Amino acid sequence: MDAACCEPLAAPALTEEAAADTAELFKALGDPARVRIVNVLATSGTPVCICNLVEPLGLSQPTVSHHMKKLADVGIVEREQRGRMAYFSLRPTAVEALASVTDLRGACC
Repeated sequence: MDAACCEPLAAPALTEEAAADTAELFKALGDPARVRIVNVLATSGTPVCICNLVEPLGLSQPTVSHHMKKLADVGIVEREQRGRMAYFSLRPTAVEALASVTDLRGACC
């Protein structure tokens, strides 16, 4: 799935495909650990080594790896291999897609 294909929820005619793609993004963020991972990546400013996520999240390395795979599978994060270590950052297109589908300002007014 490509996170760049999501349309804003307020789009005049949200296609079935766009709705399905958007649902996949939200599904991936349906776990508190994944939300926390996205928060760490969003506030880090540079790619983060997976080993640096273990302690702040209070999770084991295999559990963090599992969550990173889920986020990578839907295109929210990208992985960069540096020797034996994997570094992760948010995909800019995913950030844009998430921002566009969650911007509900003005929807209730």
